[in-house]
Amino acid sequence: MHAGQLSHELEVAVPASEVWEIYGTLKLGKACEELLPDVIHKAEVVEGDGGVGTVLKVTLPPGLISYKEKFTKIDNEKRLKEVEVVEGGALDLGFRLYRIRLEIIEKTEVSSLIKSTVEYEIDDESANNASFATTKPLEQIAMAMGKYLTELKTE
Repeated sequence: MHAGQLSHELEVAVPASEVWEIYGTLKLGKACEELLPDVIHKAEVVEGDGGVGTVLKVTLPPGLISYKEKFTKIDNEKRLKEVEVVEGGALDLGFRLYRIRLEIIEKTEVSSLIKSTVEYEIDDESANNASFATTKPLEQIAMAMGKYLTELKTE
């Protein structure tokens, strides 16, 4: 069994509380559909209300590949959300665990850090697939959300 972790951080000129209003809720999936249709084709709630235990079906463009992810931790005080793939996607490639941790860290009153982390465990016989673990879509989401929220402030 191999394990690994990848992280990405992006500073945005938006207060942490405003970033968390999207990242800490179901708004993130809808915003991704609208702002990044080339990254997330659709994010549908399968069960739950946005709290721990909520399951989303995420469909990637062009709308053929999908996977399910489950919210396993939401800490509104720490502005921390953890999501695990529970069906399809990375699991089909031999990953035993594929967890995404999203943290919104307050830098100043008007800026924050979006920290995206991928943690994974993969079977030895599938170790070559570890290269599929990536923060790239999370980086694209962070940049789009930062730009979107910054533009909202200036309107």
